[in-house]
Amino acid sequence: MPFRLLLILGGLSAFGPLAIDLYLPAFPAMARSFATDTEHVQLSLSVYFVGLALGQVFYGPVADRFGRRKPLLFGIGLFTLASLGCALAPTLEWLLVARFAQALGGCGGMVVNRAVVRDLCSPIESARVFSKLMLVMGIAPILAPLAGGWLMLVGGWHSIFGFLTLFSAAFWVLVWLRLPETLPADAPRSRLSGALGSYARLLRAPEFMFHALTGGLAMAGMFAYIAGSPFVFIQLYGVPAEHYGWLFGINSAGFILAAQFNGRFLRRRTPLQLLRTTTLCFMAGTLLLPVIALLQTDSLWPLMLPLFFCMASLALVVPNSSACALAGQGHQAGVASALMGTMQFAIAGVMSALVGALHDGTAVPMTAIIAVCGVGSAGMALMARRVGSVEFGVR
Repeated sequence: MPFRLLLILGGLSAFGPLAIDLYLPAFPAMARSFATDTEHVQLSLSVYFVGLALGQVFYGPVADRFGRRKPLLFGIGLFTLASLGCALAPTLEWLLVARFAQALGGCGGMVVNRAVVRDLCSPIESARVFSKLMLVMGIAPILAPLAGGWLMLVGGWHSIFGFLTLFSAAFWVLVWLRLPETLPADAPRSRLSGALGSYARLLRAPEFMFHALTGGLAMAGMFAYIAGSPFVFIQLYGVPAEHYGWLFGINSAGFILAAQFNGRFLRRRTPLQLLRTTTLCFMAGTLLLPVIALLQTDSLWPLMLPLFFCMASLALVVPNSSACALAGQGHQAGVASALMGTMQFAIAGVMSALVGALHDGTAVPMTAIIAVCGVGSAGMALMARRVGSVEFGVR
């Protein structure tokens, strides 16, 4: 894949982490601004996840029917306008509506991103490209909270969404000028009227479903951590808001480090083979978390160690499960990518909402939900192995 195209896809991958992680240090300040508590501000994360889940259902069939560029440009444009709405939000209710619209725009890049990779790459090559894109998903969470903390100090939490407005507007121009259409001109164009049938067939395909849920539950564990970590780090353990990004970045560094190794592992093993080990490692790390949380240690570091291990394992689970799910779906890559993303963020929305709903002033709710996701991800990987094996090496 050309390096220029890889950079554009990396930028598309950054939309999600930026929209999610950039404003995490501002949660306490936003709660004060809206005269509410942090748990209610966390709803803006859950609403965003719901928007990501619902929006992808729309973009998948449209991307298979009209190509990749037009839906992507529409989505980035909507993201830009909604980000401006977030920056101007006078009430929490306004913010929630704008965040929902922001998600509906941002999810276009997620669907098109995976579809472009599937257009251009074989399944094994796809896993390698997804691993490289994981680097962006790892680097962005390191830089985003740090940048968000700085922006908050300089211009308040409103400036965070102002930055997102400018970033997305600039990226719209870049995509318009530099991203080619990757859906082959002679590819069969799916009719929008057949979208429901395509989704129904995929829902009845056990191998696709189990692999998609393997990655979806693992991602939900990460988003439960994202939703709960501002309270756990800043309020429970007293980490200053401007230093939150450094601790968040330590775990993201584990994500980056593991993603680097995934490409090397794929030289000797298939994505399917790697899932057998990595999902078990992820589950083991998640099961340690609630045990440590129940001990209610005075220091944060006993909790940070298994969190680091979980994030590192996650970087090996997600790209390989995505490659396995999309293998053999080249004729409907947009629909398959959309359904996979919808399931991921629907589960993430539920899990992140549960973190707030079960809030009890300790780290137990966050860690318990992460553990549930770890066990579920390993269970789905086991079921995927039982129903069949993905064939690799073909376009």
